[in-house]
Order: sequence, then C-alpha cells, then structure tokens
Amino acid sequence: MSDELLFAGLKVLDVSSWIAAPAAAAILADLGADVIKIEQPEVGDGYRNYYLLPPSPDSEINFTWALDNKNKRSLSLNLKSEQGKAILHQLVAQCDVYITNQPLPMRRALGLMWEDLQPLNERMIYASLTGYGEAGPEKDKESFDLVAYWSRSGLMHQMRHKGTEPFQAMAGMGDHPTAVALYASIVTALLKRERTGKGTKVHTSLLANGLWSSSCFAQAAWADADFSQIPGQRITTALYEASDGRWIQFSMLRQEEEFDRLLIALGQPDWLLDERFSSPESRIEHAQVFTQMIREVIIQRSSGQWMALFRSEGIPAALVAEFQDLPNDPQVLANDMAMPAAEDVGMARVVRDPVNVDGVARVGASRAPDIGEHSDEILTELGFSAEQVRELKQQGII
Repeated sequence: MSDELLFAGLKVLDVSSWIAAPAAAAILADLGADVIKIEQPEVGDGYRNYYLLPPSPDSEINFTWALDNKNKRSLSLNLKSEQGKAILHQLVAQCDVYITNQPLPMRRALGLMWEDLQPLNERMIYASLTGYGEAGPEKDKESFDLVAYWSRSGLMHQMRHKGTEPFQAMAGMGDHPTAVALYASIVTALLKRERTGKGTKVHTSLLANGLWSSSCFAQAAWADADFSQIPGQRITTALYEASDGRWIQFSMLRQEEEFDRLLIALGQPDWLLDERFSSPESRIEHAQVFTQMIREVIIQRSSGQWMALFRSEGIPAALVAEFQDLPNDPQVLANDMAMPAAEDVGMARVVRDPVNVDGVARVGASRAPDIGEHSDEILTELGFSAEQVRELKQQGII
C-alpha cells in the first residue's frame, strides 16, 4: 500500500458480522488499514446472503457485501476450538484495533471480552458495538437496527403521519450512521494511544445512535415537554405527485415573495386574494385544504415540466429522488460520494462513507473477499507452514 494512505500499516481485526461494525472496519480499510475479517468456516457472515432476501432489489451482484466488506481479507476461523482461539490470540497480539459486535454472552463464553484480550496487547484498541449499551438490564440482549435504533429510540413512533400505523425503517438505515460513530470512537482512541502509548476500550450502541438521531425531539422529554399536541411528522412539508408518478417537495418557502411566485407559477394568481391563504398563520390553519388544491394542480403535468418551471422562476422545490437517480446525480458524482470500484467488483462505483479529510488518500473499492479467501496467506504471515495449514483445514479449524 502507498505511504500516502493514512492508516497504511494499521492492523485491524474485524470479528463482527452484518452491517454496523463491519462497516466501521471498512472505513479504516478505505484509508489503508490491513483489515482481516474473521468468519466461521463454511458458514461465514450471514450478511453475505442479505442481497438475496426480500425486499432487496433483484440483482445478480452481491451489492451489500461489496459495500461493507470491500478492501478486506478473510480468515475463516473456528473460535469455539482451542486452536482457533490460539490463532486469534496471535493476531490480537499484533493488531492495533479489534472490532466486535458479538453478543456479550458469546464473548464471555469464548473469552473474548476486553478484559480477556487486553493483557495480550496493551496497545490494542478494543471497539465494541452492542444493541443497547455495555451496562443495564438489556446489555446482553441481541438486536438489529430495525429495533434498537429505529423502534426503541422513538423514531419509529414519530416518523409517520397522524393516524397511521408505525412503519419499519429500511434495513441498514441505523447501522451505517452507527458505523461512523464507532469509527470516530476508534480514531479518538488512536489519538489517545498516540499520546499515552496505551490502548483502550471504545464502545457505542444502536440505541445510543438512535437516540442521537432523534434527539431534537427526544431531548424535549427531559424538558418535561407536552407531546400530546404534536402532529404526525412535519405536516407542513406535504408532498405533491406529478403526472409521471414522481413526487415534488416544497420545504424552504420562507418568504412571502417566494409564496407569491409559487402561486403564479402554478397558474393560480387568484389564490393570492383568498383570505384562507393570506398569511402564514391562515395557511397553517387551512393546510389540508390548501395542500389538496395544490395537489390537484401538480398532478396535471410531469415532474420534469414542473421542475424546469420552478427552476426558471427561482422557486425552492425539490424532486424526491429515487435510488435509480443516484448513479447519474451530478451532485453525488461531483463530491465523490460513490468511489470508483475495481473491475471484478461488478459495479462501476460503490457508495462510500461520509467522512472527508482533505489531503487523506483513499483506497479504491476492491472486491469483498470470499469466505476464508486469505486464510493461507494470513496464516503464512503468522509463521505457519504449508503442512500446518493443511492440518488446520482437515480439522475444521479454518
């Protein structure tokens, strides 16, 4: 790897599965770290098959695995065996960062808690991700972001229109922000180690990140606020469907002049004389009627026609994006929000994390590894002979 890569030479063990913790390891790998993913022999990480499950879009390319496990090496290792744990201990003794989201009861049973591994390497950063935190009555409880991040934080209850049922979040919606929080914790600990010479334990949880995401409302609970009168989420940001089935949003109409221009662009100057819409206060009072009137106009033209008109008139309107729009979105491309990928990845670009530091180079996305693809290579680096590696395979250790 190039010396220009910030984390070149940093050794990371990714002893985790699914999304949030592996994605944090992927951020380190993107910046040059040597990330070894530890997986169960033959079975591997269950996330390998997620792209095949509904409601994922149909694709022959394992796009989710490519996203969160690019630029890593895979070592298949049976951690329930003494030999498997011994090999892991060898890696721990040499690593800089150990990332795990194994349930705490599993870690205790396998002897893979911070207290177990820290004596092997006092400079190691032990990064722990849990569903609900390291303490409390639910610390041992397993969870996914759909529950711990989305439901438990209050987000699920609030993010709906009044009178409708709560709905599930999209998979990974809480995992990926949580990955950034875990990465930030690791980098903070690396700075601490730079100053003290000592490693430490860092941790975050899906619940903590859900609470942080919902904190503009959640904080009000600590202020003894009255929640009884709040509507469904942001009733003032109504959406309007165009004739082609695309949706348009007006969310930044803050000045009377902009409102007037909107009604003129809609071809409804007479509405300016309607007392129901003569002030921001009266428009809120008659919001449902006004919203329906606008909808009946917007549905008469295509989204392309409306957006061209709104741009020419300087009206702050946004087309609600569909995922298929993103590969050609000039703003996404101009800011490298999707990084170039190697040819064998099967896609031209892979979405990257939102962390940006000028002058810090990145690795282009390489193919995510097959189960145990690099087992021979990694064990050879540890000093195992070819015959020893064959024996470990025969015994089911790797």
